[in-house]
Amino acid sequence: MADQSFLDWPFFEDRHRALAAGLEAWCAAHLPVDHSDVDAACRALVANLGQAGWLRHTGAGAGERLDVRSLCILRETLARHDGLADFAFAMQGLGMGAVSLFGTPEQRIWLDKTRAGAAISGFALTEPASGSDVAATATVAEKVAGGYRISGEKTYISNGGIADLYVVIARTGEAAGARGLSAFLVPANTAGLSVVERIEVIAPHPLAHLRFDGVFVPDAALIGASGAGFKIAMSVLDVFRSTVGAAALGFARRALDDALARVKARRIGGAPLAELQMVQGHIADMALQIDASALLIYRAAWTKDQGAARISREAAMAKLYATEAAQKVIDAALQLHGGDGVRKGFAVEGLYRDIRALRIYEGASDVQRIVIARAVLE
Repeated sequence: MADQSFLDWPFFEDRHRALAAGLEAWCAAHLPVDHSDVDAACRALVANLGQAGWLRHTGAGAGERLDVRSLCILRETLARHDGLADFAFAMQGLGMGAVSLFGTPEQRIWLDKTRAGAAISGFALTEPASGSDVAATATVAEKVAGGYRISGEKTYISNGGIADLYVVIARTGEAAGARGLSAFLVPANTAGLSVVERIEVIAPHPLAHLRFDGVFVPDAALIGASGAGFKIAMSVLDVFRSTVGAAALGFARRALDDALARVKARRIGGAPLAELQMVQGHIADMALQIDASALLIYRAAWTKDQGAARISREAAMAKLYATEAAQKVIDAALQLHGGDGVRKGFAVEGLYRDIRALRIYEGASDVQRIVIARAVLE
């Protein structure tokens, strides 16, 4: 079992420790799942996570606030057991984050469904020519009688092709750049919305390129105020960016656990690998990077839970360090496994593929460096 001593840190309350213990038991009984049919696996994971009550943490009901520490604990634990389970959980939160933070009572009906595992959500932000540069969004939402017509394309959309609804960021033109964007809630079966391409990546999960061809949505589909889309998107990322670091931390903890088992069991020159000083050096570095990641992640989460309006600096530090460190930890674990490290069926091989995308999505590592530098310079 992975190290749980971090739960004794002053960042946490008894309810967080109980949450971690409950999910650990659930994961041991239900994960990992069969990944041979990724779409089917994700649908089943969402349904099972919802039925077990874990998805209720992905959104806030009326009068409630998201508990970011709980989100991080849940993602860390799920990722340690099964990367696809973490993905299925996380997208229910990210996909409906805008509704959770800014939605109307009518829009929250969808939130009730995603929190119960009865609907799958997606966050349609990235475009072919604008990834990290959200202000360059080209998808247009033209105001027409009774609503808006959305035209444009979105790509690398998680849950694309299996989602029941998407939160879409589109240009409404109140001003140039970031100030002219709005957020919309768009059911996947809306006329004019199509899946252009399913995208395959090294760690398989549902991804798609979407096209919006004059998609009509009523005025009630607008989330928050017109022109507030950039603020809404950044507010969502401000909450969920720390949880990406938590998922990376879960991957890193699993890699360390497997590496420890390997070096204790594997022998060279008549003695366990663990007795070699160089191997001990790798283990020390891995443990150090994991604890440093955890401190940054749970500092950011605690700060947000204390009521901070924005934690852009703290969240950027947590995501940047934890994802980069996890890549190093997993690479070291793979090296300690020798040839088995690159062999299908060994956990470290899957972790090596799982971790790479986390250094890109929800703000690539170099973008996080810009966020941190600007905050420090101010």
